[in-house]
This record gives sequence, structure tokens and C-alpha cells, in this order.
Amino acid sequence: MKESRKTIKKVLRYIGKYSIYLAFALIFAAITVALTLYLPILTGNALDLIIEKGLVDFTGIYQILKQMALVILLTAAAQWLMNICNNKITYHVVRDIRYEAFRKIQNLPLKYIDSHSYGDIVSRVIADADQFADGLLMGFTQLFTGIITIFGTLGFMLAINVKITVVVVLVTPLSLFVANFIAKRTYSMFRLQSQTRGEQTAFIDEMIGNQKVVQAFGQQERMLERFDEINGRLEKCSLKATFFSSLTNPCTRFVNSIVYACVGVTGAFVAIMGIVNGTGGISVGKLSCLLSYANQYTKPFNEISGVITELQNAIACAGRLFELIEEEPQIPEVQNATKLEHPDGNVELSHVFFSYVPEQKLIKDFNLSVKAGQRVAIVGPTGCGKTTLINLLMRFYDVDGGEIKVSGTNIRNLTRKSLRKGYGMVLQDTWLREGTIRENLVIGKPDATEAEIIEAAKAAHAHSFIKRLPNGYDTIITEDGGSLSQGQKQLLCITRVMLCLPPMLILDEATSSIDTRTEIRIQKAFARMMDGRTSFIVAHRLSTIKEADIILVMKDGNIIEQGKHEELLLKGGFYANLYQSQFAH
Repeated sequence: MKESRKTIKKVLRYIGKYSIYLAFALIFAAITVALTLYLPILTGNALDLIIEKGLVDFTGIYQILKQMALVILLTAAAQWLMNICNNKITYHVVRDIRYEAFRKIQNLPLKYIDSHSYGDIVSRVIADADQFADGLLMGFTQLFTGIITIFGTLGFMLAINVKITVVVVLVTPLSLFVANFIAKRTYSMFRLQSQTRGEQTAFIDEMIGNQKVVQAFGQQERMLERFDEINGRLEKCSLKATFFSSLTNPCTRFVNSIVYACVGVTGAFVAIMGIVNGTGGISVGKLSCLLSYANQYTKPFNEISGVITELQNAIACAGRLFELIEEEPQIPEVQNATKLEHPDGNVELSHVFFSYVPEQKLIKDFNLSVKAGQRVAIVGPTGCGKTTLINLLMRFYDVDGGEIKVSGTNIRNLTRKSLRKGYGMVLQDTWLREGTIRENLVIGKPDATEAEIIEAAKAAHAHSFIKRLPNGYDTIITEDGGSLSQGQKQLLCITRVMLCLPPMLILDEATSSIDTRTEIRIQKAFARMMDGRTSFIVAHRLSTIKEADIILVMKDGNIIEQGKHEELLLKGGFYANLYQSQFAH
């Protein structure tokens, strides 16, 4: 419950920004309740005008009916306006929290993204936010009117008869006790339900993205069993949460029935004793009015108890959203961080240490000096630190020790945006977003002209296949390239970099998905593009890096050999063995 209270305080801070809507919602709720409570008085007055057969004041009853019609219309209008205010508060708050969550994702260190399933993160921002919105809206809609109704009915009942009101008040704590008892036990169940739902979303996301691999290895049955296991756990925790929360309504209704019976019996005794003693007691109209109030007084307890269980679910979902929002962000930029305006291409790594996991050392005392315009090829076995080196150069991860300098400035003293703008990067894993081909190509240079786009596409040998598409450069592709082949997607990514032509290039297996004939042409295009630019080329196919100015051979996070292609072959060391293993007959 302590955790729940913390989450509520955070939600209230977001609600506070919309205090004007909150004030109006409370005003309209008060008007709705006041008018709703005034109706039983009019009903009671009408009943008292029906004295006995033949003695009915039809004129008085007609006037009361007109008043009742007006009150009903005003109640409906006030309730409509209250709901508008409640919707404004709810969806503005959820929008703000969603925005904060997505903004945090943009600012999270890559180690968080790499260590959490994408599906679970998506589930928090989408499913949990929706659940939170539903609970919050129900809370605003019923909580305000419920609380005001309770106090309003007590006031009206006291005005009619104090004794009967005291009976109602004495029985009330039983309803509160029942609701509180159940609410305490449902929060943890709803939280588990939300977590399991996130796990299921993550699994589905993983399976859809890798369905080819699943089918290729005949793992459908095994994946189905895994899904069934998660689905079973979700079913159990959902059933428990729903079962305990559903106990609230019948339990409070039972208590409410006791309250209603107490009012009826006590009122009847008061009326009889009044007639016997000749003190007047209570009229039939007032007794019917009290019974109506007793019903209205207890009704909010049903609604509020139902709201409490929904709010428990909403708070559990909000808690998962706040966990994401409050995650440790990436290391902030230093004060007065400078922009890398005109990088000259000089890159220097001095005594760099880095590891993803503290107990598993990866890069140890790494030193490298790259002059402007040099082509640096990085080769080595899987897991030796090639891609890690790229992550450090782009400052996707920060070094644990030592420093990396670009144009003589420590990259920690540069803004990340300006540093990354200085690099053009083509990765083995392509990324294209939903939109037109043109929109995907100009991501790095939004103001590019049509001529520049076509020239870059021709240089990357992408122009011919783009023109064959239904709408050419205006062809809309779906997420991650849709029906385009992996090679075509990679050509688009290469075009994107060629359009920007930054002073430094990173090519991480950039031609891995392209056929040999096209690769030869692309290599020539790369050679033109890399002319005069500092280039880092990560390669597994050693035939693609023969022209590199320097080849770094990495193993276990260290450079074990470096030199030109011919020099390394003559040495007959690790590189020579790698090369011969690829081209041995």
C-alpha cells in the first residue's frame, strides 16, 4: 500500500496541471448531486398531496411534476458538462504520462534498451496507459459524485429526521470496512496481472519478428507451449484479481440492504409511535423520501468500492509507467558542452577500458590514433569488440576508463547530437520507418533537393530499383521496409548516408546483404565516398578491406595486429590465418 500511495501522489501532480477542469468537474458534480437529491423531496411532497381516495390535490401535483421535469433536465446538463471536464482531465493526464514515457525512451541509455524486452516496454506505454486511463476516468466520473452524494444525503436526512439518520451512520462503517479489506488485497494481484501481460506482449512481439526462424527450425510447438504457459499464468492472476475485486459489489450491496431495512423499520416505528402518542411522527411522504435517500446514500458505496478496485488496477499500471519514466537516464552532457562544428576527422582513443557487465572485461587499455582521411578496417572473431568500438565512437555507451577524442576534443565534452551528426553510419541491421522512400532517404538531410536525392541514389545503385517501384520515390513502404528485399533496404540505408556525406563514416558490414555483383559496384561508390573522409569499416569478409589504410585485428578487446593488408599477410599471424580460412580451397 505504501508503493500505491507513492504512485497516487505522482498521479496527483499530473492532475494538478489541470486544476481548472478539476474545479469545474467538482462544481458540476455538486450541482448534479444537489438536483438529484432534490427530486425525492418533490416526490415526497407529491405523495403527501394524495391524502386518500377523492382527496387528491391535482393542481399541486401538476406544479410539482413541472418542477421535477426542470430538475431532471438541469441534472442531465450538469452531468454532461461534468463528464466533459472528467474526460479532459483523464486524457490530458494520460497523454502527458505517455509523452514523458516516450521521451524517457529517447533518453535512456542503450544498456537499458538492450537488457529489457521491447514488447514489455511497448506494453507499458500502450496497454498500461490504456488501463490507467480507463481506471482514472471511472474514478473521476463516480468518485466525485459518490462522495458528494454521501454527504448531501446525510444533510437532507438530518433535516427530515435525526434518529433515523443516526441509525444509517452507525451501520455505514461496515460497508467501508468491507471495501477497504478487499482493496488492500487486490493491488498486488492487479500489479502481477499487468507484469504478466507485459511479458506476454514481449513474447508475441518476439515471435512475430522472428517467425521465419521459428518455422525454419520447426519450433512452433515449443513456442506454443511457452505461450500457453505465460497465457496460463495470466489467466490465473487475472482470475484472482477479478474474483477478489468482484466480491466488493455483492458485499457492499448486502450491507446497503441492511441499511435500507434499518431505515424502513425505524421509520415505520417512528410513524406508528407518532400516531399512538399523538406527536405527529413522520408522514408517509417523508418516510418515502428517507427510504429514497437511504438508497441513494448507500449506492455510492457500491460505486466507490467498484471504483476502488478499478483504481487499484489503474494505479498498478501507472506504477509500471512511472518505473519507466524514473529510470536512470543516460549520463547527462556536461555543462557548457560544445558543438562539434567542423570535425577534421582526427580520432584518438587513449587507454580505453569498457565492459557491458562489470565482471566480464571486454576492452582493456585500448589505444588507437586515426588521422584525418584514413580508412580503418576492424576485423576479428565474433565477440572481440568490433561493434562495441563503434558504440563507443558514437557514444551510445560511455567508456569506463580512458578517453576518446574527436578533432582533439574529448567526446564527453561534446554534445551527443553534434558528435553523431559528424558520423555517417550504415549498419548490417537496416532500419526504415513507415513512409515514402523519399522520407526515409532525407532523414539526415531534410532540406535535400530532388537532384541531390537522385544523385545519391545513383551513386548507391539504388535509383534503378526505386524507379521500378509503383510510385518511384513516393512509394510508401511499411515498417522496416515491408516487401523490399534485405539488399534493397540496405541500398536505401547506404543512399541515406551518401546524401549527407559527413566527414566521418562508420560501415558495419554495410554490404552484407547485397549480391556480389552489386557489392563490387557499391565498393567503388564507397571508395569515392570515403575519399578524404575518416572511415571505420567493420568487416567479416576480408576481401572488402584490402584497400584500407590500416587494418586493426582485434581479439578479446585488444588490438593484436595492425598494418596494411599485404603487410599482415607477410607476417603470417592471426590475420593471415583468418584470410586463408576464408579463401582456402
